[in-house]
Amino acid sequence: MTRLLGKSSLILALGAPLLLLGACAAPPPPCDACAVAARAEAAANQALSIAQQALAASRTSTSEVYQRTLRK
Repeated sequence: MTRLLGKSSLILALGAPLLLLGACAAPPPPCDACAVAARAEAAANQALSIAQQALAASRTSTSEVYQRTLRK
């Protein structure tokens, strides 16, 4: 019985570092679909930012026109 436990302890002791090394391995590169999705997300975020800037500029110019009509 002690021999059996000794062997299993040895196997566990040798296997644990291998599992830890596997956990530290670099992640695989993203797949093509993931890369395409990431580029699409970046493009959508850029378009949203431009649209928000345009909307803010539109509100400013509309407010200025409204203020001018009030002054007249």
